Amino acid sequence: MVEVDLSQPPFTLLDEAGRERVRQGVDLAYFDRDEIILETGQAGENLFLIHKGEVAEVDPTLPAARSRIGHYTRGDLFGAISILNGKSRYRFRAEQESLCYLLPKALFLELCDDCPPFAEFFRQTLAHKARLLTEQRAEGGVTMAGFMLARVDECMREPLIVPAATTIAEAVTTINERHADSLLVAGDAGPGMITKTDLLNALVVEERDRDSALDGIGSAELITVGPGQYLFEALVVMTRHKVERVVVVEKGVPVGVVELTDVLSYFSSRSYVVSLQVEQAESLEALAAASRRTPELVKALMAQGVKLRFAMGLLAALNGRIMHKAWGFLVDERYHRDSCLMVMGSEGRGEQILKTDQDNGLILTDDLEWPGCAEQMQRLTETLIELGYPPCPGNIMVSNPEWVGTVTQWRERIARWAEKRDGDSLMKLAIMLDSHAVAGNPALLDRVRDELFARCSGDELLLSYFARTILRFSTPLTLFGSLKRPQHGIDIKKGGIFPIVHGVRVMALERRIRPTSTLERLDALAADGRLEPRFAEDLGEALSLFTELRLKQQLAHLDSGGERKPDRVVVQELSSLERDLLREALHIVKDFKQRLSHRFHLEYS
Repeated sequence: MVEVDLSQPPFTLLDEAGRERVRQGVDLAYFDRDEIILETGQAGENLFLIHKGEVAEVDPTLPAARSRIGHYTRGDLFGAISILNGKSRYRFRAEQESLCYLLPKALFLELCDDCPPFAEFFRQTLAHKARLLTEQRAEGGVTMAGFMLARVDECMREPLIVPAATTIAEAVTTINERHADSLLVAGDAGPGMITKTDLLNALVVEERDRDSALDGIGSAELITVGPGQYLFEALVVMTRHKVERVVVVEKGVPVGVVELTDVLSYFSSRSYVVSLQVEQAESLEALAAASRRTPELVKALMAQGVKLRFAMGLLAALNGRIMHKAWGFLVDERYHRDSCLMVMGSEGRGEQILKTDQDNGLILTDDLEWPGCAEQMQRLTETLIELGYPPCPGNIMVSNPEWVGTVTQWRERIARWAEKRDGDSLMKLAIMLDSHAVAGNPALLDRVRDELFARCSGDELLLSYFARTILRFSTPLTLFGSLKRPQHGIDIKKGGIFPIVHGVRVMALERRIRPTSTLERLDALAADGRLEPRFAEDLGEALSLFTELRLKQQLAHLDSGGERKPDRVVVQELSSLERDLLREALHIVKDFKQRLSHRFHLEYS
């Protein structure tokens, strides 16, 4: 029996009996340098798994300089398609002395018949393979199926619904008997929610009689989710809306209630208490203590195989709540309606998982008089530093008067930036396009962004200048389409993340798409017909892959005390599946850049 490492997909898709059949059935073969392992048009007789050496995939129909289209090293597979399709489309040649495990065709086809996921692996899209990688990372027995796929209807409580004529005394009795914290009150305009706190305030603060009806108490506007939504989404909704419970509604009818404590208990991980700690913080010191735990939360999410889109949603909501609470502690409430604190860049897009440099600004109403504004904004910047958000090297912060202004002043700045079209002005337009309100009055930001869309979306020349930046960094692929492998690693932010984020941002500006998240923008562009749905999905999966790989480096950077470069991914350290996904994702980036070059005439730049 040959010893072979079967700890990577697709072999992990087999059960132990299937893997044992592989161990019993494989052979080990030697190939000399430049030896043809599989020729174009040849019927496939084996699946090859490289144990040692390097193999080139060659398209003999192309000129010699461009014929090498793939590169395979230790742990990589090839030859499956030649078996499934009956013949090999390309030539596979040993680039150095190589040892390969050979899985015979008959056994390969038997495994495909017996295990459909194993067979499907060889025909899957980038999105499917990326999900495999996510599930593979899950540790401690907690997988996507057990964690991220938990649904709201698995955790909701039966709703307590009472008539509007119910008295306060009756409501208190009902809540105590049912051991609940809230109830729903039926009304002509739909149900409203009343909590224990609402009842207490009605009795003590408003001095209502215990026999008075519930009408007028509590909140008439419900925060709702659907029973089929992920439980994790319910946690994001609670965090974003600053509530501790949501009503589960199906076809317009309340069918349940989910409490924050239920969600935290269900996930049974102390990391999720961070959300509760942020909400309960009554001082800057308590808020700072909760904020310091976000890296712990990130590690827990990654360890449990949580899909990155949901993780980013939760962390963006948490960061927004932390900043909102800091604002509330420092800024007098009388200024809240006439001002708007906005975050920009990756924080504005909701794509920053670990805390990064501050990018924020302040919008004021035109007639606001705020004598101590500058001093309070300086204090806010200092507080955010204490909460773990480093100062921006470019000084894009509310402590800088250039990033504070009235609605009219912001409109004038946007007009000036759009007219100048130099590098600095285009950068400022980009980060404003990604801006998101976290405190104060968000309608002020809407008015400023309206001006940005009106000035820029129809200006073809400006859009061309704006898009040109995607060509600034090369895609880290060799001339032959394989991954570059510098010893210091490839810069995944410049080579992978930036072209997608900025390219999608340009298209969103052109189409006046308002969401700031790149993934939401991709959904909107697909719905708008500007991108094929399949290509939009692949771009989203590529972005998620790059972000996860970068996150691993950032966490390693923290753990190593700064020795590891946070944006550098060393290809040699990746698993076979990760290398395969990275190569495919970078080819998608290359294709996207070519499409943008054609659309915005960048070939003439």
